[in-house]
Amino acid sequence: MTQNDSEFVGWFAELGLVDRPQVGGKGGSLGELERAGIAVPPGFVVKTAAFEQFLSAAESSAPIRARVAALDPDDLTAAAALAQQLRARIEAAPLPRALAAAIERAYARLNAGHPAAVAVRSSATTEDAADASFAGLQDTYLWVQSLKQTLDKVRSCWASLYSVESMTYRRRQGFAEDDVAMAVVVQTMVDARTAGVMFTRSPLTGDRSVMAVEGSWGLGSAVVGGEVTPDRWVIGKITGEISVREISDKQIRHVPLEAGGIETVAVPEAERRRACMSDEELQALRAIGRKVERHYGRPQDIEWAVDRHTGSIVLLQSRPETVWSSKEATPVGRAVADPSLHVLTIFGGRR
Repeated sequence: MTQNDSEFVGWFAELGLVDRPQVGGKGGSLGELERAGIAVPPGFVVKTAAFEQFLSAAESSAPIRARVAALDPDDLTAAAALAQQLRARIEAAPLPRALAAAIERAYARLNAGHPAAVAVRSSATTEDAADASFAGLQDTYLWVQSLKQTLDKVRSCWASLYSVESMTYRRRQGFAEDDVAMAVVVQTMVDARTAGVMFTRSPLTGDRSVMAVEGSWGLGSAVVGGEVTPDRWVIGKITGEISVREISDKQIRHVPLEAGGIETVAVPEAERRRACMSDEELQALRAIGRKVERHYGRPQDIEWAVDRHTGSIVLLQSRPETVWSSKEATPVGRAVADPSLHVLTIFGGRR
């Protein structure tokens, strides 16, 4: 990577949470995890400097940020019209030549010797903070197959910053539009046998002595999108005791398409009611969750996957748990008599 490339591209091993203004919440977290010795799929971040240069070029013909700043967040008709206009402009605008070249070189390095599909994931500077969650408001693209597709999806991620949901959320939260920027994560896809989410405290009671885990067959997008009823477990954080074990009828799973993207397929009858994680894998996941929580010093909301080919567990994201952390001025959630109260929900809305 050239010195000029480093203005636009950063590799996970070089990044941490302190770099959030340049790489967004997701990019900073993935770098932090890798530097802490937690397994994550390899990748790089297209920094906010790239977005700023691209947006500056796009705004040379007509304003973008000023139009968002003037938007009435309660006028959804106007918001929908503006979103359609701005997203179309951004997805059609050309990338500056030096920026496109920097991404091309990073993509070639990531895929050196073993061409593989990538995930292209939005990483807004305002997401995944402890006091405001942008989770689910920007786009993610899975199983992207080529450099051209990757460049297109980077633009699409930038464009998703101007969705109705994202723009109205920022306006209601009072974020200054000039302070909002988008980085984009590009990382090797995991062909997941099983994937899901884990909270390192009970998402329903706030109990910090347990972890709540959900998982299903295939890529994690089916779980986080609420398209499948996942298997659920509650695990003692210290003891490792599995106090709740709910094995669901998992009728569908998301799998990669050869041409790129993902599709929904039926789960074979023999697998539908079989646990998607062994007890040994759950204990390994518990150990990883404890390590991540210790590193960050606070409860985490984690997305994970089990590689179909190696059986190894990798993390796709870790963000601060926000529901109970916002209530920390009140007494911390205590243990409850019925452990199933920790899992009677489907965790959704992630990207």
